Amino acid sequence: MNVSVTVNGDTYARDVEARKLLIHFLRDDLDLTGSHVGCDTGNCGACSVLVDGVLVKSCMMLAVQADGSSIETVEGLADGGEMTPLQKSFNEHHALQCGYCTPGMLMSATALLRDNPSPSEDEIKKALQGNICRCTGYWNIVEAVKAVGK
Repeated sequence: MNVSVTVNGDTYARDVEARKLLIHFLRDDLDLTGSHVGCDTGNCGACSVLVDGVLVKSCMMLAVQADGSSIETVEGLADGGEMTPLQKSFNEHHALQCGYCTPGMLMSATALLRDNPSPSEDEIKKALQGNICRCTGYWNIVEAVKAVGK
């Protein structure tokens, strides 16, 4: 099946199997490996991306379902190679250790901050609840997002 998507501002058209997941399309067909394959069940959030501005777990969506969509991945966050304030805050607050969950955390926090530039701590925790981190215990991640809020 033919799929045409815009990813991080660039348009791609590819022929894909109807059963190919969006995460595998992004990683294998487009070589955008920032989003990680974690659980393949939608539980961990490592594969989170924005599709038409909506946060989705790309292991739970078929590539053909994204046809005609605009997709943002973690690679698209930095503007001209300059990290976003959120990315800088993750670094400054030591909000990552192994980094496996970081792309999904960044995409979830980006979606939150776009909708709510001044989230409360409870709102941050709720926005991140679909992401699993096995290293940090979440405190520094919440602090990093809170520091960026206005």
